Amino acid sequence: MNLCDRETLRALLGRHGFHFSKSMGQNFLIDPTVPADIAAASQADRGCGVLEIGPGVGCLTAELAGRAGKVASVELDKKLLPVLAETMAPYENVEIVPGDALKMDLAALAAEKFPGLRPLVCANLPYNITTPVLTKLVETPCLESVTVLLQKEVAHRLAAPQGSSGGGAFTLWLQYFMETEVLFDVPAAKFLPAPKVDSAVLRCVRRERPAVEVEDEAYFFRCIRGAFLLRRKTLINSLSAALPEMGKERVQSAVEACGLPLSVRGEKLTLEDFARLAAALAG
Repeated sequence: MNLCDRETLRALLGRHGFHFSKSMGQNFLIDPTVPADIAAASQADRGCGVLEIGPGVGCLTAELAGRAGKVASVELDKKLLPVLAETMAPYENVEIVPGDALKMDLAALAAEKFPGLRPLVCANLPYNITTPVLTKLVETPCLESVTVLLQKEVAHRLAAPQGSSGGGAFTLWLQYFMETEVLFDVPAAKFLPAPKVDSAVLRCVRRERPAVEVEDEAYFFRCIRGAFLLRRKTLINSLSAALPEMGKERVQSAVEACGLPLSVRGEKLTLEDFARLAAALAG
């Protein structure tokens, strides 16, 4: 069964009385080359266990099953479970896990489903849960890599070079733990129903150690968030508003001590800059 064929897909969904849910961000791929390319990009092999979130009808799942030792696909929509029971029946190494990935202990799930295998993630993520899902995946250290299809603008922002205007606080948080790269774009016309924006595949590979050394990780990230609090303002003004206990003079002194221009904005700083700045502010 070609799960990316438009007519086959309509017949399959009609047979099960399925209707698309906007609230769940359901958009299914209708070009078979795309799930094949995403699965290849994940670099999954027989020594890997792949965690998939939101399998839809299973077009990417089937591609992953042909590469990985085991695929565990978490599906929230109960109406898709009978569809997946039909489409995934030929694949002995696929297990559909009903439930909400955001409420699951993913480390425990990986340990249970992938004994002896290296766990990684490959998924076509619903746009509306991109940030919380990525956060949860990064905070699950056993997951070696995350290859996801998401909104193009978001993917490029998360892979933006540090110190450029393209990124944000979440970009730096992600790049502290992971190496990020946009692999290829996927036009909206490749989906049913077609979303209003194009998509892209983002690959994140976990670093052996964080990108920079910091004394207090929580304070380090507080400084990063503070620098983007008032994005159109200078770093000094934004940080002063975010860290009122510091006072503007102390913030200015720390910025000067790091050799940064007084007029610089937070978006121009790299992780190394923020590491120095956090140390200067804490000192």
